[in-house]
Amino acid sequence: MTSSSGSASSTPSGPSGPSGPSGSSGSSGASSPTASTDRASGGLSVELSLRVHDLMLRTRVLEERLITMYKQGDGYFWIGGPGEEAFNVPLGLLVDKGQGADHDYLHLHYRSSGTLLAMGADPVDSLRQMKNTATDPYSKGRNFAGHYSMRRWNVAPVSSPIEVQFSIAIGTAQAQTRRGGGKGITIVQGGDAGTAEGDFATSLVWSSRKGHELPMLMIVTNNQFGISTPFDGQHGETRVADRGKAFGMQTATIDGNDPEVSWAALKTALDYVRTERKPYLLEAMVSRLHGHSSASGANFVKEEVDCLSRFEQRLEEKKLLTRGQMDDMRAKYTQQLLVASQRVREEPQPKPETVWDFVFADKNHVGGEN
Repeated sequence: MTSSSGSASSTPSGPSGPSGPSGSSGSSGASSPTASTDRASGGLSVELSLRVHDLMLRTRVLEERLITMYKQGDGYFWIGGPGEEAFNVPLGLLVDKGQGADHDYLHLHYRSSGTLLAMGADPVDSLRQMKNTATDPYSKGRNFAGHYSMRRWNVAPVSSPIEVQFSIAIGTAQAQTRRGGGKGITIVQGGDAGTAEGDFATSLVWSSRKGHELPMLMIVTNNQFGISTPFDGQHGETRVADRGKAFGMQTATIDGNDPEVSWAALKTALDYVRTERKPYLLEAMVSRLHGHSSASGANFVKEEVDCLSRFEQRLEEKKLLTRGQMDDMRAKYTQQLLVASQRVREEPQPKPETVWDFVFADKNHVGGEN
């Protein structure tokens, strides 16, 4: 990964890129983790590498459980991020988690389960949203799977309309600029197809105005598909990150299927935006292992690069974990979520008389009312 003002890097794409994975990890919260001198590979510690693997595996098993729930009739729709764990987990570990303008605001999309789990979210809550139970903490049973919303961590509600989060993110970045003095930044993420929307262009314009730059990290996780339309033939540019050239911003394109590369690239981008208070456009090439959503069947696509399998091979080669240990971990997490899904089936659905709840704000949260 390289990064330069007004130019994109020439690193290889993810799904068909390098075959050698490596790992990284850390801890969520206000202080970013650092690597120890006990290196697994590429300058990252053994401890961090193992933690990233654990979170990648938990995320994958969660997505597989959600797909199973949908196919069993325990949900109306599935859309998620199998294949993006190697990028989304490092992102969740590196954000400054908290509430208010002094911490990072996150405007994510429906493929961000790895980011939420790395931040410390309970995977069972994702099962509740799939089942649309009243106990769903994200939407109280009123939204699709993967539509997170956590005010205490500045996670803005994920929306179903494509890419609108890039326009909304301008507002939180402006609030952080006007407040001044803090290190909190705005992080916004979407897919490659969504960059065709005007919201993405609006974000580029408003974040980069001379003398009025905004502290925004704009992330495009490029799986090279928009529902059923491939990237090739739909984009005039070679890389989505190339669009940052016209706006004089720092840009990079990376192999998002490699957690070590993702960690280093995110650390570089986050440090730049925090320090310079200017925008950064980061494109991560990732895989789409179960298609676009349940609309396309949600079946495993074996032609895609599996970032988890690739990373596990590296851990095995480094003798950090055995195949048997990794298989045992998968079996344990799979069983835990199976039991949880059975419990969630018995949890109550929203009552009919609550249909109008949460449509309009009943409290002035901006004004401090709780």
